[in-house]
Amino acid sequence: MTLIHRIGYYLGGFSLGLILLAFFLSGKKTSCSYGLDARVIKNINTKPVVYSENAKSIIKNQSIDTIILNHVLHKGDVDFSKSDTSSEPCKTYYLNGTLDKKSIALIIKNCKEKATIEDIKLLD
Repeated sequence: MTLIHRIGYYLGGFSLGLILLAFFLSGKKTSCSYGLDARVIKNINTKPVVYSENAKSIIKNQSIDTIILNHVLHKGDVDFSKSDTSSEPCKTYYLNGTLDKKSIALIIKNCKEKATIEDIKLLD
């Protein structure tokens, strides 16, 4: 068997494997959240998110769109230097995010049953 035949068989099997893998994983909610930020954000988004009274008043007074807040909740970055990850029973996380040139920071209390947005800060 020549080298060209071996390469042909290898590429044929490899492409068939990719097609089967794409078929089996399509439509499933698979994710690769290996980073610490991604794991924290995924953990927060698996729970019901509740707004505190302070956060509700900031949303009303500053006329903040909840689409921006949801974007920060799903695509934001966790600032661990400003977060309190050792508190019990609820850990407090500081999320930064930007959408449409608006920078927002969310302070979220992450408990076992729910995640509460405690404070919203508009960053300039």
